[in-house]
Amino acid sequence: MKSIRFIAPLIILIALTACRSRVVKVSLINTSAEPIKTIIVDYPTATFGKDKLAPGETFSYGIKPLEPGRLKVQFTDAKGVIHTYIGLNLNKDDDGAIDVKLDQNGAVVTPNIAGR
Repeated sequence: MKSIRFIAPLIILIALTACRSRVVKVSLINTSAEPIKTIIVDYPTATFGKDKLAPGETFSYGIKPLEPGRLKVQFTDAKGVIHTYIGLNLNKDDDGAIDVKLDQNGAVVTPNIAGR
């Protein structure tokens, strides 16, 4: 009976450490000296956004792509010009991080993603 008390928690611990959700951490980074507004990030099956990023500010958000598709980023610079980035392909079960560096001229995307 004592061995069951020891084994049951061990099995639960192993099960919990073996299963983890695969997510991609998207970091929006304002690398310019002026604010960036109305940031919209579209990815397969969902969207998230940020109203404003001050100069030097970073905002991170975890996403879970549920099907293949492209990452799209749209934002407005300090002069009111709308910029759009369409490119990086995401797949179901991707895991890792994406840095999206925004400035007054556009976006530079640096992925560090591992597929399953």
